[in-house]
Amino acid sequence: MNRILVAAGILSFALAGVGNAQPTASNARNGAHYKHAQLKQMAREAHTPEQYKVLAGYYASRHAYYLQQAAEEKQEWVRRSQNVPVVAANKYPRPVDSARYLYEYYMSKAPEAGELAAKYGQMAAPELSAQNK
Repeated sequence: MNRILVAAGILSFALAGVGNAQPTASNARNGAHYKHAQLKQMAREAHTPEQYKVLAGYYASRHAYYLQQAAEEKQEWVRRSQNVPVVAANKYPRPVDSARYLYEYYMSKAPEAGELAAKYGQMAAPELSAQNK
């Protein structure tokens, strides 16, 4: 019985350690989700091309995600706008409005992520940007 409790305790500590592991470069390429504070810290501490590649990959994946979400919301907006009843006393926000607002939000975030991906991509390849000057 004691062996089972000790094994369960060790297993729980091991699993807790895995959950607190630091994000790696492979996580960024696989679409890892970082917290805002983690991104700011990564940007502050980045000094090598590999670190800049991680940031560029993350923001490139966010750019693609925002564009995909915007396309989905555009389709939803169109679908909902076909079913809008013409009534003077519609409640606000209507479902069509929420789809439009989400579309506009994703379309505003996509260029920001694209610019950051380009910025960190240039910083990741300093020898290429030096040759282009």
